[in-house]
Amino acid sequence: MAWQRLARANTHPLRVSVLEVLAMDGGRTLSPSDLSHELRVPLSNVNYHVTELARSGLIELADQRQVRGATEHFYRLADHSNGSRPEERTTGLEPASQSQVRTT
Repeated sequence: MAWQRLARANTHPLRVSVLEVLAMDGGRTLSPSDLSHELRVPLSNVNYHVTELARSGLIELADQRQVRGATEHFYRLADHSNGSRPEERTTGLEPASQSQVRTT
C-alpha cells in the first residue's frame, strides 16, 4: 500500500525539511552529513529519516564515495520523469482498476 508509505514518509517534520533542502536551487545532491550540518540536527536522526525517504522512493541514491574507510552516500530527489511515481507503485494487493478487470 504505497499511499500509506507515502503518508508516513511525509508526516515527520524532519523528513519534510530534508525534502525541502534537497529541492532547493532546482535540486541538490547531499549526504546525510551535509543535511545534518545544514539542518542542525544530529547525524543519526538525519540518517534514519533519509533511509526511510529512500525506502519510500521519494529520494534516491545519487552517488557514493570512500571517506576514511567508510562509504559516504549522496541523495537527491527521485526522478519520476519516466512515469514511475511512488504513489503508482503497488504491492500487488490493491484492487484492480476497471481497465484491468477482464469481463467474459
